[in-house]
Amino acid sequence: MKTPESLYSLFLKHRKVSTDSRNLEKDAIFFALRGDNFDGNQFVLQAIENGAAAAVSDRTEFSEHPQVWVVDDTLRALQQLAMMHRKAMPSKVIGITGSNGKTTTKELIAAVLSKKYEVLYTRGNLNNHIGVPLTLLQLKPDTELAVIEMGANHQGEIAALSRLAMPDCGLITNIGKAHLEGFGGFTGVINAKSELYAYLDDHGGKVFVNIDNELLDRLSVNLDRFSYGQNNKAEVYGELVADDPFLSLVCEYKSQQTMIHTQITGQYNFENIMAAVAVGNYFEVDTHAIAEAIENYLPANHRSQIIETERNQLLMDAYNANPTSMEAALINFSKRCGQRAMLILGDMLELGEASEAEHANILKLVIDLDFRNVVLVGPEFAKVYAGDDWIHVNKVEDLISRYKDEAPTGYEILIKGSRGI
Repeated sequence: MKTPESLYSLFLKHRKVSTDSRNLEKDAIFFALRGDNFDGNQFVLQAIENGAAAAVSDRTEFSEHPQVWVVDDTLRALQQLAMMHRKAMPSKVIGITGSNGKTTTKELIAAVLSKKYEVLYTRGNLNNHIGVPLTLLQLKPDTELAVIEMGANHQGEIAALSRLAMPDCGLITNIGKAHLEGFGGFTGVINAKSELYAYLDDHGGKVFVNIDNELLDRLSVNLDRFSYGQNNKAEVYGELVADDPFLSLVCEYKSQQTMIHTQITGQYNFENIMAAVAVGNYFEVDTHAIAEAIENYLPANHRSQIIETERNQLLMDAYNANPTSMEAALINFSKRCGQRAMLILGDMLELGEASEAEHANILKLVIDLDFRNVVLVGPEFAKVYAGDDWIHVNKVEDLISRYKDEAPTGYEILIKGSRGI
């Protein structure tokens, strides 16, 4: 009989799942998910022909097929399978969410914990209702710790992902102005991100808290917490000692000091590094191993990357953007750039009714910081910029055409914007 339990038994035999018939591994279980522009049910038979051990579909036409599990909701079946596996595995789970810095913090924490433990962590941006269960299904009996990133753009999503991942502990990197449109304003963002705190509070979990952040400090004051920050009341204390351009910091835990020289730029990354130091100390990773893991970490995927080209030095921070991260990037760049500074700023997306005001705020900050060489890209910036001191184009392609024959040379350039731009 095709029950959830029998499907889980089949999964334990092969330990492979797929949602894409194009790169299906032999003996994987294929989940026929639906999206706005696709329906995986169209590829159920093809997946089985390509070597899938089974397929999960929500189409009754496959109900007689011996290798197809027909369910009411394929996505829900994937999530239920992941929950069964999460409960069966002995691993402790660390949940991470926040408006900015989730991925960098996750990668730093995973690097630190890997010095002592068998660690699984979210790869890429698999941090949503599909990515989280796919990550959980990679848990193995010898996985000691799993670092699970949880993203959201609507209220209730972090609560749902927490019920899936069942974290034993977790942290919110920060709460800023991201996805305002979906959350219904900044109050909605606060409510949504703090759903992780609520889950951990209800289930006796530990929270890691940057007590330099007044909002996080206040939201977590009555929780079982382990604190970090520049506040000397923090259990793990840190101080930034250099930013030229890479960050160096000194950390102290239980009266033992450690110096860390990173390959990470941007003062806004200090709190992400401190989160990794705190989690490492809590899980009793050797302090020298913590420092080594962080010192060897190299940013990737256009997150605070310094790139030397033939003509310029780029600070590539264009993985994504919202008003909070844009402001932090501009302030940081203003402190470290020289006379030949240049900005290329793309629109910040998903801000809803707040978009025009937030883009205007960014332009005011650019003026206040006295940047002269500025390029704006996108229709949202067009709504609030009507001058002729700077360059504005609607599309990246227009900028490429403009600079094809006469590119900027000898500049330090900050590139920041939403991925959609």
